[in-house]
Amino acid sequence: MTTSTDIKTREITRIVQGEITIEGGGFQVRRPFPTRALDHVDPFLLLDEAGPIQHKPGDEDGLPDHPHRGFETLTYVLEGETRSHDSTGFVDDFHAGDVEWTTAGRGIIHGGGPTAYTAVHGGSMRGFQIWVNLPAAKKMIPPQSLRIAAASIPIIENAEDGYKLKVLGGEAAGVRGPINTTWPILYLHYTVQPGGHAILDAPAGQNIMLYVFGGGVSVGKEASRLVAGQLGILSDGDQLAIANTSDEIAELLVLGAEPIGEPVARYGPFVMNTREEVFQAFDDFNAGKIGS
Repeated sequence: MTTSTDIKTREITRIVQGEITIEGGGFQVRRPFPTRALDHVDPFLLLDEAGPIQHKPGDEDGLPDHPHRGFETLTYVLEGETRSHDSTGFVDDFHAGDVEWTTAGRGIIHGGGPTAYTAVHGGSMRGFQIWVNLPAAKKMIPPQSLRIAAASIPIIENAEDGYKLKVLGGEAAGVRGPINTTWPILYLHYTVQPGGHAILDAPAGQNIMLYVFGGGVSVGKEASRLVAGQLGILSDGDQLAIANTSDEIAELLVLGAEPIGEPVARYGPFVMNTREEVFQAFDDFNAGKIGS
């Protein structure tokens, strides 16, 4: 029988400051990894906080078409709207709360930009993109893209403890999210009111991290502080505890998964297990075998 004294609370072992960089058609992202400070957190390959990306009326610039192979991407729209298309024939508009789930697998070419409405009237978009690695046995699965509608993402409201939780992927408080990536992940969005706190079961053996994008939180029994723009990598344990001791609303993502534990060879848009496989991806792209 497990008692409270047997529960090991996860603590912050490392804080990584997100770096500002320019992507695509010239929009700004804040990137905790991959950077010179941190390459990846298995199985997560990239975390970008994008925008707000501002579009003036008549502006059709966006994310130019580009290839991927060997992983999956999740684009979570926080504010505004955007349009996405790819070489499988997929095209759709995404609005606040929606998620685009793309399996690059053996290869996909995709891009995006303003919706028809934004191109005429102007507007903005803010959101996140994460890359989730695929194990070697799954890297060449067929590509696909899906839109996960905001209405299908469960929200847990806990007024007593002062937080709201959107369960995008994985499970929290007995609620499962609709994103079921090929390699299972935990993907949560917490909004914590001043004075609020939350406790999350976080099974031992998983890599768990927090990214704060509004306000700040204290983490674990040590109450280590994490503020907007910072990624906190956590120790192993059974439980995650966060608290907002400030007078400002805190917004954060919780990402977690069991590590894949395989070699990672990457260059630009391709993530494989060996350099030779990366070179082959470039050859296939140049030969038109990834799509158009």
